[in-house]
Order: sequence, then C-alpha cells, then structure tokens
Amino acid sequence: MTRNDIAETLFASFLLGLAVLLLLSSGVLAAEPFTSAYTHFDTAKCPHQPGNDEEDYGSWRCPGYRGLPMRLSAGDQRMFVSFGKPGAHDLAASETFTGFNSADHGTVEWRLAAGQPQPFATILQWQVMTEADHQAEAKGPSPASGRVLVVTRLGKDGTCHVGYVDARANAGTANALARKIADEQARSFRCGKDKPVVLGAVSSGLSLPGKAR
Repeated sequence: MTRNDIAETLFASFLLGLAVLLLLSSGVLAAEPFTSAYTHFDTAKCPHQPGNDEEDYGSWRCPGYRGLPMRLSAGDQRMFVSFGKPGAHDLAASETFTGFNSADHGTVEWRLAAGQPQPFATILQWQVMTEADHQAEAKGPSPASGRVLVVTRLGKDGTCHVGYVDARANAGTANALARKIADEQARSFRCGKDKPVVLGAVSSGLSLPGKAR
C-alpha cells in the first residue's frame, strides 16, 4: 500500500467518523428517549365491587402493566380511571368529564423513559358525549360520538390528568399529540396545582376540562 493509499484510507475513515458523529448529534442514531408498552382491558372480565346507590355502578380492578393495576369506577353515567395504589395524591380517581362518558374497555398506552422499568404516564381513549349527543338522547338512547385521549400522570407524587386530545378533530396526529403531552409535561406536572392542557383542535360541542394550548 502506497503512502497515497494510506492517506486516502485515513481520510475516508475520518469522514465516516464525522458522519456518524453528526448523525448522533442530530438524534438520528441516538437511542429513543421514550418508548411505549400496551395492555388491554375489559371491565366485563375484571373483578367488580357493586355500588351502594342506584347511580353508583361500583368499581373494577383490572390488570395493568408491571404490577400497576387499573382502578375504575362509575356513577351517574360517568367513569373514573386511575392506576396503581390509591392514595392521598390520587386525583385521577375523581376526574372525569362534564358530558356522559365511558372507558370500560380498550387499550392503555404506557409511556416509559429509556432505561426505566416503571411508566410515568398513560394514554387512554374515552368515549364522551357531545352537546349534540345529549340533545339526541332526549329523543332516545344516543351513543357518545366524542373520542378523547386522556393523558394521566403516574407516580408517588401524584396520579392525575395532565392533558386531553380530541381524537376525531385531530385524526392522524392525535396519538402523537398525546405522547407530546405525556413526554414533555407528565413528569413535572403538579397534581392539584397545575391545570391540564388541551392540545390540538377540539370538535364543536365537545367539552374538555383543560386549558387550550
């Protein structure tokens, strides 16, 4: 191998190393900082504790992720969903929507930070009645047409709703918007102090409890 060949090889190696360094700095080859795990649930298949009143439909405990159970309850045609063990900072167990709603079966997306075994947030789709649905119900049973992704913060410092995304008004981007809320706000969100956010467009007649961004 001539001196020129050696020089060309060294220069090519330098360029390759520089290209890899640029890719890493841009995040193309960097490890994904967040990942998702998925579980499925159906309250019809979960242990049920009956309620005490006519409008108290009772509570359910469904399997979750890595020992974190789902805890659901319902009353007055509204549901409440929380995760993990109940505690003083468990606000999610009392958070719901103004409109009649349900979340009695479906898929839970659990968001995890790289290298961490326990999730820091969940994303779950709820069925929520709009104003038009309530008006139609006056003439007979009417299903909920609203679809809302609810982002819930997890952890010992509090379990509560962080934000909401109207899945139908943001078709095609709703999941990405919900993950953005989870990844950027859930871990620093202060339950009981910070107000949940609403990201993306919102359908007419759909009432969401958060503040728009």
